[in-house]
Amino acid sequence: MEASGIALSLPVMDFAFDPELASAETLPSRCYTDPAILARERHRIFGRSWQWVGHADQVSQPGSRFHSEVGGEPILVLKDDEGRLRAFSAVCRHRAGRVGGEGKTLKCAYHGWTYDLNGRLLGAPEFEGVKGFDKAACRLPEFQVEAWGPWVFVNLDPASPSLAEVLAEILPETAHWPLAGLKAIHTLDYDLACDWKVYVDNYLEGYHIPVAHPELFRQLDFGAYRVETRRWHSRQHAPVKGAGTLYHRDLAEGVEPEALYYWLFPNLMVNVYPDHVQLNLIQPLGPGRCRTHFAWFAESGKKLDLTENLAFSDLVQQEDISLCEAVQQGLASSTYDRGRYSAKRENGVHHFHQLWVEMMKS
Repeated sequence: MEASGIALSLPVMDFAFDPELASAETLPSRCYTDPAILARERHRIFGRSWQWVGHADQVSQPGSRFHSEVGGEPILVLKDDEGRLRAFSAVCRHRAGRVGGEGKTLKCAYHGWTYDLNGRLLGAPEFEGVKGFDKAACRLPEFQVEAWGPWVFVNLDPASPSLAEVLAEILPETAHWPLAGLKAIHTLDYDLACDWKVYVDNYLEGYHIPVAHPELFRQLDFGAYRVETRRWHSRQHAPVKGAGTLYHRDLAEGVEPEALYYWLFPNLMVNVYPDHVQLNLIQPLGPGRCRTHFAWFAESGKKLDLTENLAFSDLVQQEDISLCEAVQQGLASSTYDRGRYSAKRENGVHHFHQLWVEMMKS
């Protein structure tokens, strides 16, 4: 630790980061452009954090399963015979084929090796005479898996805190949400020519709203917009303006018109509106490229016309895409390396960067 903050030893990360917002500089531009940084992130960030991988209704019955990916690691999530949620590597122990199948067994699509719902090897066709092969000891690696309401999360690191520990400060704030009854009603993906952190940075501040999002600015009481940071998440609160605005229409009496924006380190956003919830997952695709996956959730059986909401969301998203892709180009400029934070408006971005540095150095 240096007087000015945290000093990192890797050649590509030989900079200090100041934990004091008012005096801190932003991350160096190479943190967004260097492929070596992204390679380290896959292990240090995505391999040690809780990643949203799917929906609980995808594994509603014993034997049901779905594939996903965390930090480049193929994952198979299932419900076992006892109704427990499990997550295994989807890579066969033979020659790395993809394990999937259906029913009471897991089957490799390459050579037909089979495993039970606990990951134990059941069958290895024509493997007689192989010296030193212990079938009983052969099993699929298992990972941490937990659910938060209808959302399933996986963590590759057995030493990481539980999801409940990570959500400890969020759960009391969201206890009134009807999570058990939420169902996915729409999904949409956007591919962007920017590093995933550029998109997260953009999400974590409302500083740009008056300039870049004129329609959104008209919907919100920007003067009361605030960002609160916690250990592993931050919350943005934006009161909605009066009758006639998009998020104020058709609300039941007594329902407070507001928008809450939760960010869970490192790459998940949970956006809460008066009549629905929207999740955004930001996934790196490669150096300077990412994908944002949008999913909308509403209470089961509730009739909800999201036509106007979806159109408005797309408008804001297109504006953000233009901003983020321009920033990525700017980060590659020879004239720029580090900037400064607005102490009034960018505490959420600084908080993210501090967590990122903490995870990348450890």
